[in-house]
Amino acid sequence: MKKIILLIVLLLNISISWSQRNQIIAYIDMEYILENVPEYLEAQNTLDAKIAKWRKKLDDQARHIEVLKTDLANEKAILTKDLIEEKEEEINLKQQELRRLESLYFGPNGDMFMIRKQLVKPIQDQVYNAIQSISKRKKYDFVFDKSSDLVMLYSNKKYDISELVLSTIDRTRLIKQKNEKREAKKNKKKATPKRELTEKQKTALKKKQDAAAKKIADREAKKNKEKKKENY
Repeated sequence: MKKIILLIVLLLNISISWSQRNQIIAYIDMEYILENVPEYLEAQNTLDAKIAKWRKKLDDQARHIEVLKTDLANEKAILTKDLIEEKEEEINLKQQELRRLESLYFGPNGDMFMIRKQLVKPIQDQVYNAIQSISKRKKYDFVFDKSSDLVMLYSNKKYDISELVLSTIDRTRLIKQKNEKREAKKNKKKATPKRELTEKQKTALKKKQDAAAKKIADREAKKNKEKKKENY
């Protein structure tokens, strides 16, 4: 119901604004964009691996509890009241621990939420920054997300700027990589100590410099000599 009201309000705002001036509208497919950003796929794979590990741990504990329950049910007839209560308490504690772990991993502020925020949010910020940059440059009034809850009954492909967003992200990544390489090269150059020349290398270098200087002097002398001849 809330989505329908939101859509109606949005359409009313657009129609009112449209009467004042022509609006420029575009849309993106966020799912498509994220699936084509390598950093997002890497982050998602990392998160999926952690989720699989947590689920396995929870499943193992859940199976262990079921085994304890089955054993208690089979042995109940031959156990004393105290032993039954002791085993029931053990099962109860393990169930509490299982619920605690479930909340720790998958709760509202659990590990999954925090890690997703750490890994995925910076990439989502890249996408939003790219959309902001494109929208300002091309002066879009509205940019919709086709993959969101907002229903788009029809969309013309020519208004889809998803590829443009990806290009902007790629360009930003390349610029960042170039800057990082340039910075690394500078740091490496600073860190690399200059090697001292050996006496033999110094002598050879001096000979080269002297020979080059003599060559230049001879050339200048020859020019001067030719100029004097021309004057006579």
